[in-house]
Amino acid sequence: MSDSSPLPPVRLHPEAELARAALSTPLLSRAARLARWAGPETRVDAGGGLAEEQLPAAAGLLGLTGDDAAAYASEAWRVAVDAGLVEIVDEEAGTVRAGEELALLTGGSPQDVLTVWLAALETVVADAAVPDLDDLVDALEEGGEVDFSSLDWDPRAEAEFLDGVLGNLYLLTVGEDGPGEGSVPLPALAASMIVPDGMSEPTNDVLEQVSDAMMRLDDCFRALEPVGLVEYQPVDEALMADADEEPAAPVDDIDVSRYGMVRLTPLGVYGLRARLLEAGFEVPTVGELTDKGADVLLDGTARFGRSAARAETEQWLGRREPLAAARELLAAARGADAGAPLRRLRCQQALSLLGPEAEPALREVLDDPELGGLARVWLSERGAAGVPAPSQDMVFWLTVDTLAAQLRAEGNSDELQALVEGLAAQHSGFFAAAWRVEHPATAEVLDAMGRLHPDKKVAKEARKAAFKARSQHGG
Repeated sequence: MSDSSPLPPVRLHPEAELARAALSTPLLSRAARLARWAGPETRVDAGGGLAEEQLPAAAGLLGLTGDDAAAYASEAWRVAVDAGLVEIVDEEAGTVRAGEELALLTGGSPQDVLTVWLAALETVVADAAVPDLDDLVDALEEGGEVDFSSLDWDPRAEAEFLDGVLGNLYLLTVGEDGPGEGSVPLPALAASMIVPDGMSEPTNDVLEQVSDAMMRLDDCFRALEPVGLVEYQPVDEALMADADEEPAAPVDDIDVSRYGMVRLTPLGVYGLRARLLEAGFEVPTVGELTDKGADVLLDGTARFGRSAARAETEQWLGRREPLAAARELLAAARGADAGAPLRRLRCQQALSLLGPEAEPALREVLDDPELGGLARVWLSERGAAGVPAPSQDMVFWLTVDTLAAQLRAEGNSDELQALVEGLAAQHSGFFAAAWRVEHPATAEVLDAMGRLHPDKKVAKEARKAAFKARSQHGG
């Protein structure tokens, strides 16, 4: 992921709801219980971990049983220390006391609670990037020190890999075409990190790398689930022919859920957004523009997908009187700069959400060369009386403006190609007239039509028209 452009806007759940979810996560609730349990007799080792002889009592307090009980108790204690729920008073003596953050879990604001949870999340993410500790123990027993090269483990690379995976999971979740609050198949997430862009058929070597990444991620998401970041359905162990072998990547999606399914929780979306912000990314949220002017709204939503733009616009309109909102939107939609066509498209989409109260504003711009066309469309769609017919020049100008907006919003999309084909089929003399249109984007639009139209003859007409348009405007 690059931090050079903003990520898709995300809809965050209310902070109070997220704080309740954070308090109920297994790991933070365990950490809080241990922090309240800790007293003058509690001892920690040199690294701040709970002394080994106290782990059974801690596990019992948490109701943990089985072979992993001590490990889970140790993890909860480490989270308590890192999140400030426990404070080490004397490192030499190994004594502790309740930390200042502990009181925030019951008496603080939702934001306070979420700040504590984010600290816990950082501890868990760091731990999740570490391989099976049994390998480290074996290495210590054999050589007395950890040889990272012999373990085939690069701590920095593993941390960067996990950060990349979480970033991709965020993108897949909040993107316009993503699953929203649905699950992402683990093979798809692994492939997003391994398969090079443009590779239609992965090689056997790439598939093996995807399979290996899936197993690494299976361990990671098992570790991340208790902190509430994700809901995870692990890889079905029956898929493994041998306990020491990874399953082959699925070749179809019939049983894809057996290969692992991961879903970001609303709390997880909040957490990953916070981490991305900390890393320097621009990560907008739906609702950030409601108190801004129409110019900021139209420019801001120009980068949004359709559903996010509509949600943002609905919130913006909800705070304003319809007629005043329509006038403000129309004024902000004017312009001859490169972003103006998309602003007008977003303006048109915003106006479509308004009722008859906005009609006077649309009638006021019927003679405006930039807004008259969209005003006529709005009024005609509502069956308004006395709407003057547009001139041919206005029709062509609006057509070029609409195509320029679609081109800026979606690039060479299938939808734009279908629009281009339909336009050329309906108007046999379109290119003969279109190159004369006095619009800054005329040549650019005709060039795009030449690229997108599948009929070579029509595409050639479009390119010739683009050349004429540039000659006319001296470009």
